[in-house]
Amino acid sequence: MKTTALILFVATYAVMLLLPRFRAAAAAAAAAAFLALGIVPLSEAAGAVDWNVLMMLAGTMGTVHLFIQSNMPARLADRLVRALPNVKWVLVALALFAGLVSAFIDNVATVLMLAPIGLAIAKKLHISPVPAVLAIAISSNLQGAATLVGDTTSILLGGYMGLDFTDFFVFDGRPGMFWVVQAGAIATIPVLLFLFRGENAPVGATELAVVTDYVPTFLLLGTVAALIAASSVPEKPADTNGMICLAFFAVGLVWDVLKRRNPQTVRAALHAIDYATLLLLAGLFVVIDGITRVGVIDDISAAFARLGGDSLFATYTIIVWVSVLLSAFIDNIPYVAAMLPVVGRVASAVGADPTVLYFGLLAGATLGGNLTPIGASANIAAGGILRRAGYSVSTREFMRMGVPFTLTAVTTGYLLIWFIFA
Repeated sequence: MKTTALILFVATYAVMLLLPRFRAAAAAAAAAAFLALGIVPLSEAAGAVDWNVLMMLAGTMGTVHLFIQSNMPARLADRLVRALPNVKWVLVALALFAGLVSAFIDNVATVLMLAPIGLAIAKKLHISPVPAVLAIAISSNLQGAATLVGDTTSILLGGYMGLDFTDFFVFDGRPGMFWVVQAGAIATIPVLLFLFRGENAPVGATELAVVTDYVPTFLLLGTVAALIAASSVPEKPADTNGMICLAFFAVGLVWDVLKRRNPQTVRAALHAIDYATLLLLAGLFVVIDGITRVGVIDDISAAFARLGGDSLFATYTIIVWVSVLLSAFIDNIPYVAAMLPVVGRVASAVGADPTVLYFGLLAGATLGGNLTPIGASANIAAGGILRRAGYSVSTREFMRMGVPFTLTAVTTGYLLIWFIFA
């Protein structure tokens, strides 16, 4: 049974790598096969799925859609541009602003919100929009690891480790991942300034976007505040965070219908939820539960432990940099979902607290996607936006920005995570 489970697992990941459009279908088919073969008992299938993670994702996606529709992100970006002297600082500020937004909003949504600002500035100044849009994309990928709701990988880690929103800021009395990520962002500023060193044209005043509705902004802030409040509640139900995210989205839907008096807005908001990602994760939860049951996870963990020997530092280094390399070519969501139980077992094998390894996995997998134009969904979205605007981005051009940015941010995070949590 172990051999069958391993073959199914490898085949599933091969399909997801080679045929990314069919990732969700591949994960669902693999889960069905695991259930049909009895590797995961049908009666325990629901228990294998982390419903809290799925509810958090669905609720956050919906509220973010309403937030984008309100035009608030565009207005904030316009105000940012007005305060800066030249194109170089606008590009750096747009990248940092994209990162800040992406700490609380999905990376792809951040790119879709802010890329039009970069395009508009480039058109006005008669320059290529490629640097601006790419800077927005790679910075949004960086900050996805900063908070519990910043990226699917963070939500996965939070669910697996039982983390709350505040744990990303302060964990066991020590600075959390939020501060590690901010240090990485600050370290990348000189890199961006060097890359944009020739963009010194002045920037004129831009017309401020008009916010059509402030309620979605309050709902998004309310979601964050409620997650923070829930962090202090002892022995709360396991799906508390998911219910919070869904509840605020539901309030937003009701408000949108009452305000617009058009039920079609509900359909648009529900359509904005990425059901393919939800199906992908649900299938992967079942698959990973299956390979754990038959001992595959133990075998993979033992291999990592052998590579690292008895050294926690060597094991940590391997996990971080292997994650960076692999995430440059494969989607980090299935990778992290598969690696979380592996990391837990590796920590047990070397007799160490797994925290440093978990955070190292998150940092490496989240940032590694910035090495190549196909390494993260935000990069793919940015490339699509530029193609529609009539610009093509070669792999070399992307890596000219992505590689130094990634190496600087990962190295900073790699060192800080070790010194804080080891």
